[in-house]
Amino acid sequence: MGALGSVRPFWEEPLESLDRAQWEALCDGCGKCCLLKAEDEDDGQIYMTNIACKLLDLQQARCSDYRHRKFHVPDCVRLTRNKLEEFDWLPDSCSYKLRARNLPLPAWHYLVSGDRESIHAAGRSIRGKVIPESKAGPLEQHIIDAPF
Repeated sequence: MGALGSVRPFWEEPLESLDRAQWEALCDGCGKCCLLKAEDEDDGQIYMTNIACKLLDLQQARCSDYRHRKFHVPDCVRLTRNKLEEFDWLPDSCSYKLRARNLPLPAWHYLVSGDRESIHAAGRSIRGKVIPESKAGPLEQHIIDAPF
C-alpha cells in the first residue's frame, strides 16, 4: 500500500509476488523471443536472427498456438522467473528483464497504455521486420545485431 491507501498495479510489484496469470500478462507481445536463434558451435554464443518461429503470428507478434507450442516446436523455451537469467539473449526492452531490474514498464506496454497496438505503433515489435521460417534460407544468412 502506498500513500493514502493506494495499491500499486501488479506489474510494479516484485516478480516473485506475481501469480501465473500476472506473469503471463507481463509479456509485452513484442515477439522478439520467438525469433530463431543461431548458436556458435565453438563458443556457445547465441545470435538472434530475423526469422520468426513457424507459430509466430507476424501481424499480432504473438504465438498462434501458445498452449500447445511445445508439441509443435519441441525446443521452444518456457520463460520463468527461475530461468530469466539464463536467457540473456532476451532484448533489454523485454518486460520481464525490465521488471527483474526493478525498472518500470515503458509507455508503449499495453498494461501502461491500455492498448495492445501501442507496442506496434512505437515500432518495438517484430511486426513488419521479420520473415517466416518457411521462407528463410540458412540461419547464418539472417543474423541480426540486435532485435530492433
